[in-house]
Amino acid sequence: MTANDLPIVAFFRHLLDPFIIWGMLVLITWAYDEEFTGHYLVLMIITFFISTHIYEQTAIYRNWRKGRLLAYIRDTLIGWGIIVTILMIIGFAAKFYDHYSKQVILTWLIATPLMLITSHLVARLSMANVRKKGKSRSSVIIGANNTSLEFLRNITEQPFLLIDYHGFFDQRSDSRIKGNFGTRLGKLSDALHYIQKHKIEMVFISLPMSSQPRIQNLIDTLPDTTTSAYFLPDIFLFDLMQARFDNIGSMPVISMYNTPFYGVNTIVKNSSDFLLALLLLILFLPLMLCIALAVKITSPGPIIFKQHRYGLNGEKITVYKFRSMTVSDNGANILQAQKNDQRFTKIGSFLRRTSLDELPQFFNVLQGRMSIVGPRPHAVAHNELYRKLIKGYMLRHKAKPGITGWAQVNGWRGETEELDKMKRRIEHDLHYLQNWSLWLDLWIILRTVWVVLRGDNAH
Repeated sequence: MTANDLPIVAFFRHLLDPFIIWGMLVLITWAYDEEFTGHYLVLMIITFFISTHIYEQTAIYRNWRKGRLLAYIRDTLIGWGIIVTILMIIGFAAKFYDHYSKQVILTWLIATPLMLITSHLVARLSMANVRKKGKSRSSVIIGANNTSLEFLRNITEQPFLLIDYHGFFDQRSDSRIKGNFGTRLGKLSDALHYIQKHKIEMVFISLPMSSQPRIQNLIDTLPDTTTSAYFLPDIFLFDLMQARFDNIGSMPVISMYNTPFYGVNTIVKNSSDFLLALLLLILFLPLMLCIALAVKITSPGPIIFKQHRYGLNGEKITVYKFRSMTVSDNGANILQAQKNDQRFTKIGSFLRRTSLDELPQFFNVLQGRMSIVGPRPHAVAHNELYRKLIKGYMLRHKAKPGITGWAQVNGWRGETEELDKMKRRIEHDLHYLQNWSLWLDLWIILRTVWVVLRGDNAH
C-alpha cells in the first residue's frame, strides 16, 4: 500500500468501480429480460480496459482523497462521457451496435455514472461512521512545521481516511513552534518508546531535508516496531507551482513545476475554449467586418497585425490583432504602446482602449495556440528581457496565453514601464496557474467585460 492508495481509495480503484460498471450491465440486461450473450461479455471486457485507463489519467481518485466532492462528480461524469465516446467509435467501426438492445445500452450508459457517484458518497458516510466507532489507525507526527500542519489539517478534515492522530514529537521548545499541532508527546528521542508502548500504526516524519542525520536515525530505529512510516517532504515549502506526486512507469517522482492542465482538466479547458471562442466569433463577426473595413480605409497597411509571441511551453506562436498603429514592430526591440502614442492610427487608440483590436485572437483560440483566459502573451523581445529580471517569469508559459487574464482584471493591463509593474503582473499570472478552476475562468471573463467598459489602463 502506498500513501496515495489508502485502503478505501484502493478498494474503489481496483475492485468496486469495475464491479459496478460490469454489474450494472448484467443487472440492466436481466431487468429488460434480454439474453446476456457473448457480445455483452466483450463489451464488459472492452469497457474495463478503457475505463481503467481513462480514470487513471484524470484526477478522479485524487479529488476523492481530497474531499473535493463536486470535482469528483464532475470528473466522473466527464470521464464516463469520454468512455462512452470511445465505445461508440469502436461500436460503429466494428459494427457491433446491431448485437445489443438499445434500451439496455442507453439505460446502462445513464445509470452507471450515477451508481458510481452514489457508491462513493455512501462509502464516505460509512467511513465516517466507522471512525466514530474508533476503528481507525493510530498515528503520530515527528516534526512540527508548515508541512506537517497542512498534513494534520488534511487528516482532520477527511475522516474517511480513518487516521486517529495522537500528537507530535519535536526537539524545539513550545515557544518556537507555530501552529496548533495538538498534544506534544515529547522530543524525537522519546518517539521510539511511545510508538512501541502504544503500538502506533502510522508514523509521519516531517523533518526538513537539512536534518538528514535525524531522519536516518529514525529510519534505523523504526524497524524495531510494527509501525508503517511515511516521509512528508518539505519541498512544498518552496515557491513551487502545481507541485504534486506522480509516477513515471513504476518510479515515483515529485513534480515541482507543472501545469494545472492535466488529465480531465485539459479536456475541460480546451473544450470550453473552443466552444466559447466559436460562439463569440459568430456573435462578433459583423462587428469584426466593420472594424476590418475601418482599419483599411483610415490608414495604409494590412488589416491584421501579426506578431511573434511565446505560447505554451515557450514555443513561438503568431498572434493576430487588428492593426492599431502605423508601424508593425516585431523584432528584437519593441516599444510598448503608451498613452497618447503618436504611432496610433485614426481609430487605433479607440481599438486599444476598448480592446476590440484583440478580437482576431479568437481565431488563435480555435487554432489551439491560445486560450480565452490565461497569462497575456508578451512580445518575444520582452520575454527575453524580463526572464532575466523576474524570478519564475517563464513559468507563465506552462499554460496557453490568454486573451484576458487574472492580472488584467486586477488592474495590471496596459503599459508596464516600471519593472515593479511587470513583477506584479507576473505574480498574478502565477497565482492564476496555482489556483485554476473553470469557475475562476468564468469569473475572469465576467470581470473582463466590466474592465473593458471602464477602460482602465488601456492604451
